Amino acid sequence: MLTVRLETLGLKAGDWVLDLGCGEGRHVHGVHMIPGVNVVGLDLDIPSLVKARDGLDHLPPVAAEGATSFLSGDAYRLPFADDAFDVVICSEVLEHLHEYDRALAEIRRVLKPGGRFVPTVPRAWPERICWALAPGKDGYADQPGGHVRIFHEPDLRKSISALGFSYRGKHYAHALHSPYWWLKCAFWDRRDDHPLVKLYHRFLVWDLMDRPALTRVLEAIANPLAGKSVALYFRKAPA
Repeated sequence: MLTVRLETLGLKAGDWVLDLGCGEGRHVHGVHMIPGVNVVGLDLDIPSLVKARDGLDHLPPVAAEGATSFLSGDAYRLPFADDAFDVVICSEVLEHLHEYDRALAEIRRVLKPGGRFVPTVPRAWPERICWALAPGKDGYADQPGGHVRIFHEPDLRKSISALGFSYRGKHYAHALHSPYWWLKCAFWDRRDDHPLVKLYHRFLVWDLMDRPALTRVLEAIANPLAGKSVALYFRKAPA
């Protein structure tokens, strides 16, 4: 379930990609499948890194396979040299960071001049519904490691552009997941076992595993209206 459209990044053999906050590795796995491209997945959560690494064993073989590695690290202090990466992906991470501007500065530091940066964050209006349906202490926005802010696209674009990045475009993704999170928030006290939540989860698993034409068409139509996430594409200024 990739949020970033890897095919738009122009990746070629020999490139180095950083997936910052890689979680269980969905974007790392996607980049791994591109021949000759090297990728590093970095995350603070060790169990997620283990799952990401183990997930490589379930991928089909790749001709001219690039290097793929995983590393535990902090977005505020990236353990890499300046200008180390051709592309940095930061998917569904910035909304968890109290000082996201520090992470953006680190991303800029490790990205080569002319390199590409793709952050994805929850879209503002579907996210606001989640906050409203499960408010207060122990609610949706009061979870360990949870979301600490709602990003508005113009503000985030301005913050990133101010660091010397040029904006190149955007797209919305995962519209079929918006109702799932609204249901979970509406039935917050039973979000793991409520019948409606479980039924919709089965629908999402069917969509993910079988990729039927019906849901592909539905999501393509719904993404501009109700996409759960927005992906923003930037290029760092040349040297």
